[in-house]
Amino acid sequence: MDNTNNKNKVYSRSDKSKVVLSDEEWKKVLPEDVYYIARQKGTERPWSSKYEKFSDVGTYYCAACGNPLFRSDTKFESGCGWPSFYEPVTKGSIIYAPDNTAGMERTEVMCGRCKSHLGHVFEDGPPPTGLRYCINGVVLDFEKAAAADKKFKEENKNG
Repeated sequence: MDNTNNKNKVYSRSDKSKVVLSDEEWKKVLPEDVYYIARQKGTERPWSSKYEKFSDVGTYYCAACGNPLFRSDTKFESGCGWPSFYEPVTKGSIIYAPDNTAGMERTEVMCGRCKSHLGHVFEDGPPPTGLRYCINGVVLDFEKAAAADKKFKEENKNG
């Protein structure tokens, strides 16, 4: 998502201040698919995310506010149908809440900056954390790591 020309004035990859908008304000600034998941706690269809089999090196951000969420080196193939990570960028980048909907006991994960719904965390992930953050790809933005991108371009400029 390119938020540079977007009407979403709260989107920033450097501002760490908390974002509090009314539901109507969110509806005006977010694309419909992002709004549905981020603000209405929706879920995208499994295996529909462009990030499910994505392996570029970089950082994943909240599509609603730009908060850094996960690094690509913590992403793993879980087979669950959604992008999965074993650790957030920082402890404060994610907040947690009990979720007892759909007849299950789960832990919801939300953006630590804007409280957008991201997905759920489960205790069946790989070492070192043993956690699996199962995240809706619609609510993720990705920025390729500059060093990795530079190296790739240098290695492929003569090919």
